Amino acid sequence: MRRSPAETGHQTASRQGLHYGYVILMVGILTVMGALGFARFGYATILPSMKAGLLLNNTQMGIIATGNLIGYTAFSLIGGFLAARFGPRLIIGGSMLLTGVTMFLTGTAGGFGQAVIYRFLTGLGSAGSNVPVMGLVSAWFAPKRRGMAAGFLVGGSGLGFFITGFLVPRVIAAWPENSWRLSWFLLGGTVVLLALLSCVFLRNKPSEKGFKPIGLESEAQAVTSKRPVQAASGGNRLSWGSVYTSPALWSLGVVYLLFGFSYIIYGTFFAAAMTADKGFTQAQAGAVWSAMGAIAVFSGVMWGTVSDHLGRKYALAVVFGLQAVCYFLFGIADSPGPLYASALLYGLTAFSIPGIVAAACGDYVGPLLAPAALGMVTFFFAVGQAAAPSVAGYLADQTGSFSTAFFLAAAVAALGSASSFILRPPKLNS
Repeated sequence: MRRSPAETGHQTASRQGLHYGYVILMVGILTVMGALGFARFGYATILPSMKAGLLLNNTQMGIIATGNLIGYTAFSLIGGFLAARFGPRLIIGGSMLLTGVTMFLTGTAGGFGQAVIYRFLTGLGSAGSNVPVMGLVSAWFAPKRRGMAAGFLVGGSGLGFFITGFLVPRVIAAWPENSWRLSWFLLGGTVVLLALLSCVFLRNKPSEKGFKPIGLESEAQAVTSKRPVQAASGGNRLSWGSVYTSPALWSLGVVYLLFGFSYIIYGTFFAAAMTADKGFTQAQAGAVWSAMGAIAVFSGVMWGTVSDHLGRKYALAVVFGLQAVCYFLFGIADSPGPLYASALLYGLTAFSIPGIVAAACGDYVGPLLAPAALGMVTFFFAVGQAAAPSVAGYLADQTGSFSTAFFLAAAVAALGSASSFILRPPKLNS
């Protein structure tokens, strides 16, 4: 019996050892680390010294963060579409390059207006990198491994937490006068290097390297996995309407919006609140931030695996509930104990929901349309997170404390937990 070239390539690659899907996963982790861990969450550790250097208030610093997140919102929808249309590799590489260059330029900002513009452009690049690389999981991993793989990917944000929490306070201590500028230069240069790495090693689908998706054990399962896509697409064409008119995806998008609004308040103002409200030094706040990152590296895969077994909506409900407790504890804390408990909960849960949502998108529409579906629901998420920093910064300036902002985050997270129970299960495994 003659075998097809794809089958022969698969057998040859298998004999060589490592499945290329694990290379995709490792490069994907580094991509998320740069696109989010450095580009977005690096801002939290740089914020206090940047605020002092540019003579800004909390509202202005919140608007700068919102500018970044508006950029992310603007490109999240189209980024997923372009990745599904032209392939994730091209979009990810170009977007990572934009992210790194504009991060570097942020370090040259002479005032509030320039900082907003550069952070907006960084947000465009972050969306064009993160959304397609999360969607890439659905192509390289079968449904029963999808949540776990997406969990590993979102761990890249935790890795970014760990590195920025360790690096930025040391840069500030060594070069206090222009420390925030040098921090952006270092982080931006690193992201440019990661852009080159993604261009070299990422591939759009397993067949390009002679493999099948990891966890796809039989041809019968392969046929089953294609049925929802074929049914939705009318043959070989991709049915974009099946994504953008899906009630299940709209419901998932609303839940994802609540996550975006609540988690970014903590992720943006953690260091500022620790130093302004809780009596910590910037070095101490950075150490706690770094510890959160070390925990978060593993939290995504833990909750992704839970969602593979428990179900996406139940995993989401549990995570939202823990996050509500996390934000409430931080708001009421007047001693280190509750603060450390809050930080622990954030590290355990902060990057779990994006992984679960990415896996759910693959479950709903299949691997070919997963980047477009993820782009759609990420648009909702991005709207939520774009609105939150300005609101939180304004509340902090009006009340003289960040506590009200964290109580608001807790209430929104509790609403997210309740809303998760209404999500629909996928009709078929994708």
